[in-house]
Order: sequence, then C-alpha cells, then structure tokens
Amino acid sequence: WKTPKVIFVNSMSDLFHENVPLSFIKDIFEVMKKANWHTFQILTKRSERLKMFAPKIEWPDNVWMGVSIESQMYMYRIDHLRAVPSAVRFLSIEPLISKIDKMNLKGIDWVIVGGESGPKARKLEQEWVIQIKNICEKYSVPFFFKQWGGTRKHKNGRSLLGKTWDNMPVPKN
Repeated sequence: WKTPKVIFVNSMSDLFHENVPLSFIKDIFEVMKKANWHTFQILTKRSERLKMFAPKIEWPDNVWMGVSIESQMYMYRIDHLRAVPSAVRFLSIEPLISKIDKMNLKGIDWVIVGGESGPKARKLEQEWVIQIKNICEKYSVPFFFKQWGGTRKHKNGRSLLGKTWDNMPVPKN
C-alpha cells in the first residue's frame, strides 16, 4: 500500500483554455484515470468552459477539480464548479487581491488561500484571510493557508493567527 502522490496538471497553464480541444482534454482525463495511484488536481479560471464540457468528460475519482477566485467579482465560478461531478471540488483563492465577505461553499470540499508573490505583489490583508477561514468553518470546509506572498514570500511565511492551516479534504469515494 502506498500513499497516493498529488500531481498538479499543467500548473502554469489552463486545461480549459479556449484553444484546448475537448478531444485533448478527454485524452488527458483518460491518462489520469489509468494512473489511479495518483491524485490529480486541475485548476482553471475558465469556469464557463469547464461547466460546458463537464458532462462530456468521464470523471475518475482521483481527479480533483478547482477554480481560481481572486476577488468577490469571480464568485460566479463557484456555481460553475458545483455543476462538475468531480470527487473533490476546490477553490484556489489566490492571489487574494481584495476582501471576500460573501461566499456560499455548499458543494465545495476544500479552500486554499494565498497572497500574491513577486516584485509587484499587492498586499494581502489578514482580515481578508480570517474572513474566508471563518466562512470555511461555518460550512465545515477544510481551510488551507498557502502563503502571505509579497516580494519575499518565503520570508513572510504562512502562519496565520500563530499557526499553519494545512487542512485537506477527504475524498468522497
């Protein structure tokens, strides 16, 4: 018995980009299904396309699907994600660039929060992160705080309220 390895699918691109044909997406899913000893995490900003293609894709249990949300303006992506029959549905709220005070997490299994990093990184406010953590607690959704970000993200660390938050979802299947 081995602990499954988590693999991020195309971490610097988007599988649901408009230039990626459905046939290619299906091929990727078939490979992930065959590699069932791994857990694959797919993240997209193209939630409309994800929702449109979701019924046409066979969703293996080892594929976790997520959408990126940077601010309150992108909450509609959560509704699109709910329509996806993934074993785990997650939100990547990073880079968090403004306050999010309303969020319905019904049907969501995991929330990851992080700040922007790099030379022009915008500041992440602690109150924004705590607000999301509190929403996760209200819905009993695991909360993972990835980083504060900034120009020196490693120096800024990932401690929130004196501890690290590494909660992970329990897959349904």
